[in-house]
Amino acid sequence: MVLKITLSMDDMHTFHLNDGRNVNELNPKELLLYAAADCAGRTIVALLKEHISDVKLLELTLEGTLSTPSVVAESRFTSFNIIYHAECRALKEQLTISRALNLAHDKYCGLLQMLRRIAPLSHEISIVPTD
Repeated sequence: MVLKITLSMDDMHTFHLNDGRNVNELNPKELLLYAAADCAGRTIVALLKEHISDVKLLELTLEGTLSTPSVVAESRFTSFNIIYHAECRALKEQLTISRALNLAHDKYCGLLQMLRRIAPLSHEISIVPTD
C-alpha cells in the first residue's frame, strides 16, 4: 500500500494539505510523511529567502510504500519518494530553485535524513518557468 501526502505553499510561505483534510485527521504514518514534507518545504523556503527568488508555486508530494496491503500497527515503510514541483517566473530562477531543492533534500532537512535511515528515499524534481 502506498500512502501519499501533498502539501502546497501559500502566499505566506506556509504549507497546507492539498486534499482538504486537517492535520488532526491524519493517521500516525501519514503524520510522519506530513512532518517530513513540511520540514523539506520550510527548508526550501529558508534557502530561497537568501536569494530573493520568486516562486509562484511550490508543491511537495511524499509517498511512502508500506509492507502491508492496509495500514495496521505492523506496517513498516519499505521505500519513500518525494516529488518537488515548482513554478517560477523566469527561466534564470530555475537554477536557484533547483539548488535549494537539492540542498534541502540532500543536506539540510533533518526529517528527510531520518527517513533515509528507515528505507530508501528517491526524489523527482519538476521546475517550470511561467514566462
